Amino acid sequence: MIKTARVVVIVTLIAALFSFLKFNHCRGTNWVSPDVYVHMCYSDISALYGAREINTDKWPYASAENAVEYPVLTGVVMWATGLLVGDPSGYRTYFDINAFLIILLLFASVFILWRIKPDFVALFPIAPAVFGSLLINWDIYAVLFALLSLYFYKDNKMDLSALFLGIAIATKFYPGVMLFGIALIFWKNKSFKPLLRYLAVTIGSWLAINLPFATNNFDGWWRFFKLNIERDNDLGSLWYAAALLDLPSGNLNNLTIIAFVLALGAIGVLYFSITEHRTDFENLVLIAFLTVAAFVTISKVYSPQYILWLTPLAVLAMTKPEERKAFWIWQGTEALYHFAIWQYLASYTGAKFGIPESFYALTIFIRVAGLAYFSAILIRTARPRSQGNLLEFLPDSTHG
Repeated sequence: MIKTARVVVIVTLIAALFSFLKFNHCRGTNWVSPDVYVHMCYSDISALYGAREINTDKWPYASAENAVEYPVLTGVVMWATGLLVGDPSGYRTYFDINAFLIILLLFASVFILWRIKPDFVALFPIAPAVFGSLLINWDIYAVLFALLSLYFYKDNKMDLSALFLGIAIATKFYPGVMLFGIALIFWKNKSFKPLLRYLAVTIGSWLAINLPFATNNFDGWWRFFKLNIERDNDLGSLWYAAALLDLPSGNLNNLTIIAFVLALGAIGVLYFSITEHRTDFENLVLIAFLTVAAFVTISKVYSPQYILWLTPLAVLAMTKPEERKAFWIWQGTEALYHFAIWQYLASYTGAKFGIPESFYALTIFIRVAGLAYFSAILIRTARPRSQGNLLEFLPDSTHG
């Protein structure tokens, strides 16, 4: 176990070095365009330092029109690290401070992941799309809190698990979809009061963090939600690919809601047919991965850093060594997409080279296919040879 831990530390250190080196070119050129796309080193950290007036120490939710487009704890991190710079033109210093903290949180996330399940943990930091996306923004904060929630869940400390899940949702919204799997497990076990308690602690902690921001400046706080509700098809999504290929899509808000509800229904049916020899935690991490995978696939946007959300859950959901092949096939499609999005954007910003719209749309479909393939392998491993009794969904049902 000690030898394994040392290997994981070394792998994480290498991944952190690769990540910093990938973004180093832009540090030297002060993030000029089209270099940020050609060299794939664009970062919200440097871009938003001036664009959201973090460089003037402005409170991130003070403006209804220019508030940061992140949940409140991420906004606080952006503002607090800006206070350490003291120079409106200190883009590089601001990036370096945040990069240092993000790399520390990567190590912390890998450590928590190792404590939960050490089997495949080294796959997380060394996946190319993971270290390639690490310094794009602050998503690793939410990843760490979500992993802490899972850690305490496995340790049967449900109040702490719910507390950290609420904190994670206040940092980035995606951990909220993990509540679906948690609710399924409580429901199947007929633990209705513990489920209500878990929901109360999660929602209560989220409210305790958010209410001071919402009451102080509602419009600034609401901007994150407003942008996501009003967003049209955007980069990386299936809907954006369809638009590039002139395929009809209809009302996106309705389509995405209906598609996600259908996906949740399918995942729920899957859960009640999973083999009984699996533990609740094994089922939870699988359902959490599938739910987040459905969420990002159906979403109106797919940003490169979303791979940080998916990969730790994928590592936890893996149970067989043979699943590693499928993992790397999926990660290969993510790496291809990571390259494609930056070269696609480069073609719009004066670069001599780039990729056409049709090829970029193709890489979106390839990425989704890779994720679907890996998900199918996980499902095949988890499913029994014969279907379970779906009447188990009903808490008062009897079984023959």
